[in-house]
Amino acid sequence: MGNEFRNIPFEEPVVSDEQEQEDELQPSLVQSDTTLAKSAWNRFLSDLVTKEKATQMLPFVFFLAFLAMVYIASHHYVTKHIREIDQLTKEVKELSWDYKTLKADLMLRSTQSSVAKRVDSAGLKESLDAPEVIVLKSQ
Repeated sequence: MGNEFRNIPFEEPVVSDEQEQEDELQPSLVQSDTTLAKSAWNRFLSDLVTKEKATQMLPFVFFLAFLAMVYIASHHYVTKHIREIDQLTKEVKELSWDYKTLKADLMLRSTQSSVAKRVDSAGLKESLDAPEVIVLKSQ
């Protein structure tokens, strides 16, 4: 298995006057190198991929395609849930702020002085006497 490119004979193409004018626009070395590369590539592919090998590899190719689809679906599913989690986190923060604001407002309104001010407008007054303790005698 030596170098196969040395065994390929280099053939000079027959050039007419029209082709010479075209060749002036395109260098001949580039054309011969590309045809040589194309023939080598075709030979490589024909040895590597045959109809029998392609049909044998077909189930594996389908399996890889299925795995790719599962991977893409999983990525979409995870991305969707991450967005939902972010949205719910923002909503929880907002509700937490509302809760803290309402709690502070309630604490302010439930102090003795603020309750006395609100009740005073209704005509009720705060008792100045201390509360009496009621003791029950058990029998």
